[in-house]
Amino acid sequence: MNCQNCGAELVPNSQFCTRCGARAMAPVGAVPTGGINPGSGINIDADAQGSGFGYRFEVLHQPAFSLAVIHLDAERSICAEAGAMVSMSANVELQSQMKGGLFGALKRAVGGESAFVSTFTARGGPGEVTFAPGAPGDIAAIEMRNQAFFVQSSSYLAGDAGLNVDTRWGGAKSFFGGEGLFVLQITGSGLLLVSSFGAIHRKRLAPGERYVVDTGHLVAWEGTTQYTLRKAAAGFFRSFVSGEGIVAEFMGPGEILIQTRNLAALAGLLRPFFPNQSGGNSGFNINLGGE
Repeated sequence: MNCQNCGAELVPNSQFCTRCGARAMAPVGAVPTGGINPGSGINIDADAQGSGFGYRFEVLHQPAFSLAVIHLDAERSICAEAGAMVSMSANVELQSQMKGGLFGALKRAVGGESAFVSTFTARGGPGEVTFAPGAPGDIAAIEMRNQAFFVQSSSYLAGDAGLNVDTRWGGAKSFFGGEGLFVLQITGSGLLLVSSFGAIHRKRLAPGERYVVDTGHLVAWEGTTQYTLRKAAAGFFRSFVSGEGIVAEFMGPGEILIQTRNLAALAGLLRPFFPNQSGGNSGFNINLGGE
């Protein structure tokens, strides 16, 4: 189907023309406003660049030290986690606020996020903002099309100002495991940036297919995918000696984004090389003086 305004070919299920920005007339197979588009997959451009209504984006330096570059049209905005910004044009205005009021800020804080959300708006003309995660890794630029996704709270980087981001309870079992207590439920249409520690591995599940992922390796998954949290192995002792804690068991259809490295596991490997609480060093002691 083509745009009624400029004649350009429309991306399936898109709400706006990527060339002129005009609102698209409802194409065949489009989901009505307010509904969720089921089973349409996680749309990530192969060349790591694209455009939407009022913005263009590209992800550079993948996969180890990724940087997301967002080009905003005049008076357009994008929201991000506090501290995610690397650089921006001088005409970009930054505002930080407690999105969702005091209750929303408390939910975000309990979920491991900053209580404040940063909003970047290009004033008086086009502007540029760049974002990057705190740890080395990749960034996936997901173009949401009236969809729902769940995102591990530490993996959310930035998103279109029109997206609805809500903190959800991750399950009672995750509380006892100390992992994945809260996840973010993100719905709507627009650009969503998620980050990983290490590279991002995509796994698509067929209807009824089951798949298990360590919670420390989860980045994001489709809202159509059902999941439960459980111990990695039957019985507490077996789960303990396996070296695995709480895992998520998914059932398709849907797609999962998995990070190839686990930041908590890395911290555990490095712990012996740092001074302990008594001031001594519990790692290797190297005598450089020959005594």
